[in-house]
Amino acid sequence: MSKTRFKILVVDDTKSNIEVLEGILSSEYDVFVALNGEKAIELTPKIKPDIILLDIMMPEMDGYETLEKLNELHLVDSIPVIFLTAKMDSKSEEMGLNLGAVDYITKPFSPSIVRLRIKNQLEFKKHRDKLSDLVEERTDSLKKTLKVMLMSLGSLAEYRDNETGGHIRRTQYLVRRLAEVLHQNPKYQKELPNQEVIDQYATAAPLHDIGKVGIQDNILRKPSKLTDEEMEEMKSHTTLGYQVLLSATKELKNDPMVVVAANIAKAHHEKWDGSGYPEGLKGENIPLGARLMAVADVYDALVSKRVYKSAFPHNTAVSIIIEGRGKHFDPDVVDAFLTIAHELPAFYEEFKD
Repeated sequence: MSKTRFKILVVDDTKSNIEVLEGILSSEYDVFVALNGEKAIELTPKIKPDIILLDIMMPEMDGYETLEKLNELHLVDSIPVIFLTAKMDSKSEEMGLNLGAVDYITKPFSPSIVRLRIKNQLEFKKHRDKLSDLVEERTDSLKKTLKVMLMSLGSLAEYRDNETGGHIRRTQYLVRRLAEVLHQNPKYQKELPNQEVIDQYATAAPLHDIGKVGIQDNILRKPSKLTDEEMEEMKSHTTLGYQVLLSATKELKNDPMVVVAANIAKAHHEKWDGSGYPEGLKGENIPLGARLMAVADVYDALVSKRVYKSAFPHNTAVSIIIEGRGKHFDPDVVDAFLTIAHELPAFYEEFKD
C-alpha cells in the first residue's frame, strides 16, 4: 500500500525558483504551483496543501498581502506558511511572524535546509493535528454527556409536575426547528449564525422549567385553578430557574449554552406586548431563546392532555398561536412556526404521552 504524500503549494512569480524547489521536493512531496497571490488564494481551498511556501517579493500582491488575505478567509488556520526571501532583516521577519508565518527560507536555496525546515514543520503539524483530533473527540464526548445530564435535569422538574417526559423532548424539537427556520432569515444571522449555536438553543431548551423543583407540590400538582397567591408562587419558577442556572454560568465561565438556558428559564413566560412575567419585557428585549420557547411551550400545552383539560386539535392550536402573533408571541417566530406546522402532527404521533 503506497504511503500518502504530503502536498506543498509553492507561491512564487519566478519560474527559476519554482524549478529549483520542484527539483528539491518533488521526489518526496506532491508539489503544486501558484505564480501569484491571487492564484494561491484560489488554489488553497481546492488542493488543501499541508504546507505553503510563499515568496515575499511578488508584483501586484506581495507575500505579506497574500498571507493577510488567506488569514482573513480562514484558509490557513491549520496550514503552516513558510516565507521565501532573498534577504532577511529583523523588521521583515517580525512582520511575517505577526501575520502567522512559521518560518523563513532564504535564497539561494540550500536543498538540505529546505528539506529540513519543511520536514520539521510537517512533523509539528502532524502532532498538532493529532492533538486537535483528540481534543475534538474529547469535547464531543463531553458535549454528549452534558446533553444527557441537562435532559435528565429537565425531566426532574417534569416528574414533580403533572407533565410527562415527552414534553421536554417535544419542546426541544420545536425550539430546534424554529431556530433552523429563523437561521435562514438574514435578520437572525448574528444570533443564529451556524448549527453549533442552534444546537446550544436546543440543548438548553429542556431546562426551561427547572425552577419548578422549588415550587411546593400542593401548588405544582393542584388539578384546579390556582389562587392569586398560589399563582404568584408558581410564577416564581422562572426566577428560581434563572438563579440556579446563573450560578452555573459562573462555575462554567459563562458557557454560552448555559447562558441561553438561564435566559430561557427566566423569560419564556414573557410576552411580545410586554404583558408577561416576571419582568414585563417587551419585543426584542425578550431573549431569542425565550421567544422560541414561548411558542413551543404553548403549542405543546395546547395539544397535550392535562388533568385540567383535554388535548386541543392541531388546527385549533395553530389558530391560537396565530391569534397571539404580535401580542403573546414574536411575529417572526410565529411565521417560522407556520413554516413547520405541517410536520408536527406526525412528530407528535411518534412522541405522544
